[in-house]
Amino acid sequence: MSTAQDRIDALPLRPELRGKSPYGAPQLDVPVRLNTNENPYPLPEPLVARIAERVREAARDLNRYPDRDAVELRTALAAYLSRDGYEVGAGQVWAANGSNEVIQQLLQVFGGPGRLAIGFEPSYSMHGLIARGTSTEWVSGPRRADFTIDTEAAVAALATHRPDVVFITSPNNPTGTAVDRETVLALYDAARAVKPTVVVVDEAYVEFSHAASLLPLLEDRPLLVISRTMSKAFGAAGLRLGYLAADPAVVDAVQLVRLPYHLSAVTQATALAALEHTDTLLGYVEQLKAERDRLVSELTALGFEVTPSDANFVQFGVFDGPGGAHAAWRYILDRGVLVRDNGVPGRLRVSTGTPAENDAFLEAVRGLKKEHSA
Repeated sequence: MSTAQDRIDALPLRPELRGKSPYGAPQLDVPVRLNTNENPYPLPEPLVARIAERVREAARDLNRYPDRDAVELRTALAAYLSRDGYEVGAGQVWAANGSNEVIQQLLQVFGGPGRLAIGFEPSYSMHGLIARGTSTEWVSGPRRADFTIDTEAAVAALATHRPDVVFITSPNNPTGTAVDRETVLALYDAARAVKPTVVVVDEAYVEFSHAASLLPLLEDRPLLVISRTMSKAFGAAGLRLGYLAADPAVVDAVQLVRLPYHLSAVTQATALAALEHTDTLLGYVEQLKAERDRLVSELTALGFEVTPSDANFVQFGVFDGPGGAHAAWRYILDRGVLVRDNGVPGRLRVSTGTPAENDAFLEAVRGLKKEHSA
């Protein structure tokens, strides 16, 4: 009996896609799911009501195409980005169906056949997957053993590979580590010294960070792009709304490849409603940051090696006994808690949940530690 992979391999695929697996995480029916970095808090009822109002208004015109340029939404996103003091205009913002589509559009414009992108792995695996999907050669750059970027080695990699696009993920997924501004500046300058290179800073988790956003670095850096999402801090993973901030010329260039009317009227209406409730939603972020720090503290006290986290998840280990990280993942799963075995040797990743969900996870890992110590 043929497998799905056999059936795929029988098709006339592009060579760079052969043998590759689609992105995904297990979705199992367990009491506590802490494997996909979702915000565990449902949207508050006043926001749900406002979404219904906005969508009802949009529904009256669903016989017409939506605003192709999403001007109202981009203006609202620019206002949100400007909250911390660095002024961003609507012409510097672009929005799409999740930050993955933003990344895809950037690679369609600045990558492609004969061009190369580099990221520093382990990092967000979709950067490499989307690069291959756009026929962009992908190179994995170096990290230190503590998962931070080795600036000197990274600069050398840029000189060797001469990339067209550079991805820097801060905070980094799956490790949770943030990247300091000096490293970003060093890589931006090194990339520009070689050729005109677009540097994309993926800030999907920045609202959870101890450090400030790198958004002010956009000043006088026309090839720097900051990518964001509403999936995490805004608790709107089901909305699929990502956006970027960059020089207006980059925004104009991305529109060369965007599909016509790519953001539905319903998506735009829902995102606008969520932005009206920014303060409430960021209040949940503060709760999650406190719970994230509790997980770090308690896992450390249990004797695990914990990677410092600026995101809404925590990487921990090291599991080097029989079965390694996967055996530990199974032990935790058998106690009703799903975490992520994401391929980093000897380590697992747990998303920050509600206090009760985090308690269930900690109870499971206490049992795991006790069993391994016996």
